[in-house]
Amino acid sequence: MLYPIVKHLGVTDFEVTWHAMQDFTQNRSSNTPDELWLTQHPAVYTLGLNRKNVRPPLRDDIPLIEIDRGGKITYHGLGQVVIYLLVDLNRRKISVRQLVSMIESSIISLLARFNVAAIARTDAPGVYINEKKIAALGLRLKNNCCYHGLSLNVAMDLTPFSAIDPCGYAGLEVTQMQDLGIPLTVDEVGIRLLQILADKLAKI
Repeated sequence: MLYPIVKHLGVTDFEVTWHAMQDFTQNRSSNTPDELWLTQHPAVYTLGLNRKNVRPPLRDDIPLIEIDRGGKITYHGLGQVVIYLLVDLNRRKISVRQLVSMIESSIISLLARFNVAAIARTDAPGVYINEKKIAALGLRLKNNCCYHGLSLNVAMDLTPFSAIDPCGYAGLEVTQMQDLGIPLTVDEVGIRLLQILADKLAKI
C-alpha cells in the first residue's frame, strides 16, 4: 500500500500555501510521494476559474484572491479544516471524479461516526446536511497530478459566507460540526480526517 506523506502546517497564509502547492506540483516527478497538507487559513475569499456570473463579496474587509482551482467562490477562515491533496492520479490509476468521490465519502464517513447523516450531490461537489453545505471541494490538475483540496467547517464564524453565494449558489446555507453537536476541536477533526483520507488513498 502506498501511503501519502502527511504534513501538519498549522495556520498558514493562503497565498503562500497556494504557491507552495504549485511549486510542488511543477517540480514533482513520477517517483515523488503524494502528500496531504493539513492547515487553517486566516479569513480570505477565494475565487476559482469558473468566474462567470459570480457576485463579488458584499464586504470589503476580507481579501479576495483569484486562484487556479475549479469552482467558483468560497470562504476560508480560522476554525475550518483545510486539507490539500497533492496526488499523482496516473500512478494511482484513478480519475479526478473518483478522487472527488473519495474525498466526499471520507468526510461523510467522519460525520457518520457521530451519527450525522451527510450526502454528496452529483450536481454540486461537496458535502451537505439537510440542504446545508458543510464541506467544499476544489481541485486543479497539472500533468494529471492534482493540488488544492477540501475545506470542512468545524467551529468558525460563518457570517462571512452570507456575503457571497457559496460556490456560486445564491441562497445556499452553510453549517458546521460545532452546530451539529460534534464536540471536537479543529485539530482533532483534521487528524481524524487525514487518517481516513490516507487510508483510502493507500488502498487504491
